[in-house]
Amino acid sequence: MRTAWLALALALVLGACGGERGANGAAGAPAAPADAEFQRELRLWREQRLADLTRADGWTSLVGLHWIDPGAHYIGSGRRNGIRLAAGPEHFGMIDLKSGRLRFVPERGVAITLDGEPLRGEAILRADDAPTGPSVLGFDDGKGQAMVIKRGDRYALRVKHADAPTRTGFRGLEYWPASRDWRVEARFVPHPPGKTLPIANIVGTVDEVPNPGALEFQRDGRTYRLEALDEGDDRLFLVFADRTSGHGSYPAGRFLDAPLPGPTGRVVLDFNQAYNPPCAFTPFATCPLPPPENRLDLAVAAGEKTYAHSAP
Repeated sequence: MRTAWLALALALVLGACGGERGANGAAGAPAAPADAEFQRELRLWREQRLADLTRADGWTSLVGLHWIDPGAHYIGSGRRNGIRLAAGPEHFGMIDLKSGRLRFVPERGVAITLDGEPLRGEAILRADDAPTGPSVLGFDDGKGQAMVIKRGDRYALRVKHADAPTRTGFRGLEYWPASRDWRVEARFVPHPPGKTLPIANIVGTVDEVPNPGALEFQRDGRTYRLEALDEGDDRLFLVFADRTSGHGSYPAGRFLDAPLPGPTGRVVLDFNQAYNPPCAFTPFATCPLPPPENRLDLAVAAGEKTYAHSAP
C-alpha cells in the first residue's frame, strides 16, 4: 500500500506532460520530431524529479532539524531527551559538540548504523561541509537517518524518516504547460576567477558561494541577467525569483540547473525545468534565497508551480 501514493503521484506528473496541444494547436495532432523530442526530454526530467523528491531519503522524508548547542545532549523520541526526535527509538544516543568536534555515543542495545555499517561504540561525526559529506546514522531498520549539517558557524542534526507524513501524504507536482518558448539561449559572461556571491538562506545565515559568471538572455526584446553559482557538480546552479513568485510559483523563489558553457559561451536555459526548493515541501530544510541580482522583472510562467502544502 505504501507504493500506491507514489504510483498515483507519478501518474499525475505523467498526465501533466501529456494531453498538451500539438504544434498546430489541435489537441492530439501529431507532434513534429523536434517537439516530440522536447516533450520526451521534459517527461523524463519530470519523472526523475518526482523520484528524487519522494525517495525514502528524499526531501519529503525530513522530520526534524535540531540545532546543536555546545555541550552534551541526549537524543531520542522520548520527552526527556534534550534533542527530541519525531520518530525513532525512545533513546537514541548522546551527541557532544566541543570546539567544532562532534562525538556521538549510541544508546546501548539500540541498533544503529554509521555510513551503512553497524555502530559498536562512540564515533566522531562528519558534518556536511566535509569533503566526503556527512556521516549518516541509520535507525529503524534503515527507514530513519540522522546527519549533521553546518550553516554558518552553527551545527544542526537533520533527521529523515521514510514514514514522514510529508512523504506518505505527498500530493504530487503541478506545472505550467510545457512550452519551447521558455527554452532560451543565454550568453555566459565570466567573472574573474575566485569571485563569490553572498547567498542568504532561509534560516538567516549567509554563505559565500563560488560565482563563476552570469547568464544573459533576451525575452520580448529585453535583456535579463542571472548570476550563476558553482556547487561543484559540473553544472551551473541558479536561484531566482520572478513576477510569478507568490503568484503561482513558490514565494521564496525557484531553482534551475544549467550546463556549463561550451566553447562559444552559449548556454541553454530551460525554464520548463525550474523547480521548487526543498523548503516548499518541508519546514526542516535550509534553502538558499535568491540574491538581489536574480530577482527578475519578468513573469516566468514555466516550470513547477507552488506545491499544494506550501505556505501562502
